[in-house]
Amino acid sequence: MKDLILSLGTLNFLVCSCVQERQQFVHPNVLLIYADDIGYGDLSCYGTSSVYTPNIDKLASEGIRFTNAHSGAATSTPSRYAMLTGEYAWRRRGTGIAAGNAAMIITPERYTLADMFKDAGYQTAVIGKWHLGLGEKTGEQDWNNIVKPNPSDLGFDYSYIMAATADRTPCMFVENGKGVGLDPNDPVFVSYEKNFPGEPTGKDNPELLRMYPSHGHDQSIVNGISRIGYMKGGKNALWRDEDIADSITYHAVEFIENNKKSGNPFFMYLATNDIHVPRVPHERFIGKSGLGPRGDALLSFDWTVGEVMKTLKRLNLDENTIVILSSDNGAVIDDGYKDKAVELLGTHKATGKYRGGKYSSYEGGTRVPCIFRWKGKVQPGVSDKLMSQLDWFASFADMCGVQIPVGAAPDSENHFLSWCDATAKGRMFFVGQNVQNNLSITDGEWKYIPAATGPAINQLTNTELGNNSQEGQLYNLVIDPGESKNIIFENKKRAQIMHSELLNIIERGEHYKTLKE
Repeated sequence: MKDLILSLGTLNFLVCSCVQERQQFVHPNVLLIYADDIGYGDLSCYGTSSVYTPNIDKLASEGIRFTNAHSGAATSTPSRYAMLTGEYAWRRRGTGIAAGNAAMIITPERYTLADMFKDAGYQTAVIGKWHLGLGEKTGEQDWNNIVKPNPSDLGFDYSYIMAATADRTPCMFVENGKGVGLDPNDPVFVSYEKNFPGEPTGKDNPELLRMYPSHGHDQSIVNGISRIGYMKGGKNALWRDEDIADSITYHAVEFIENNKKSGNPFFMYLATNDIHVPRVPHERFIGKSGLGPRGDALLSFDWTVGEVMKTLKRLNLDENTIVILSSDNGAVIDDGYKDKAVELLGTHKATGKYRGGKYSSYEGGTRVPCIFRWKGKVQPGVSDKLMSQLDWFASFADMCGVQIPVGAAPDSENHFLSWCDATAKGRMFFVGQNVQNNLSITDGEWKYIPAATGPAINQLTNTELGNNSQEGQLYNLVIDPGESKNIIFENKKRAQIMHSELLNIIERGEHYKTLKE
């Protein structure tokens, strides 16, 4: 492998250094910072943000900033599933947006990204938003005891997570399967079917609210904010929304410090709540962005990045840690609360020059910020090559010298060199998935969206979804990155090629399922 790479003579010295470190089994720490609902244009290093994110800009200046990197889907749960399993979520039933009381979607027998790092000798952790379900059966979790299965059954040595999202019950952190701060004399109960007698809701008791829902989000009230789902009890365990980012960051820093003492390499999946709704950043950020709570939450996210980066430097781990920063899907402005995000948007372009956003088949749905930084090993730059979060699995397995078991990570491709070199070739194709589970395909230049049923626009969020039951769509992303002109009728042969490739990828999955069965 090394001889082949050197004989090609196309990769710079620093990339060869990456290969040598891999072959000598010198394992760097890996810190994956996974934002929530942050779009391509939300960060100042991508050029269209009205919010200055200095810590992220510094990270980008020291690493490779990818301009054509994609999350696994245009919504949260399937993106996280795809990233951790190396399998497109649309191949599996039950991988849609998870309720707060959903059973664990990734079953314990699945080989995950965390399992791979454990096989390489890493200490592993997930801290922050989970949104992949907990427990064996939906709605039957005993939240007052250790809920099993949990991330420890998927390769994570330590977990400090939100069971789902900030806008869904239960509104408490779960540490290694157990609710944090629970009082045995005040047990917590959760339901997604009916309210508990005597408990107020946003729908029936708007006078108790300090943030009002714009659509949905009108069930149990926690901290003056109504949520999706019902919850009773557990008062001492309830998070304060303003402190969520601080709590996640504190536990991330603590995990890094503990692993510095032990001397073990670590993999940390740091999944922030920012900037998901309800956007309630800490008081120190309120009013600082000029764009309301959504902009202030971007400042909060940038602060988290700064804190973990300062920790790495303080502990002399800065140059032995690969840091990746990305997002689970594209941007959404109004996602369920009246927080003036639309009114205060101004000239801010959350999805940059791309159409659509969260939930959409258009580029704004999955084309997300992505930064890869390995100080002293990877030369800073900008890459426009097609990349996917699914490929972290196979790429890091290659770096660590781990053989992925047969059948695991079926859609993950090894692009370790592409992550290390801005000039290296990326993926051939990426298949996108929107909220209706309709698929699209891109090769980085051309984008094809087959005809598919479903609404054209998500009326609640005012997002174009890319669904058109009458005709397919074809765009040249180099000439028309905003997907403004459908040129399928002028390029029928290209559309047929893309359609055939999409079918080939789908059928490859069917073959994989048959082998597994």
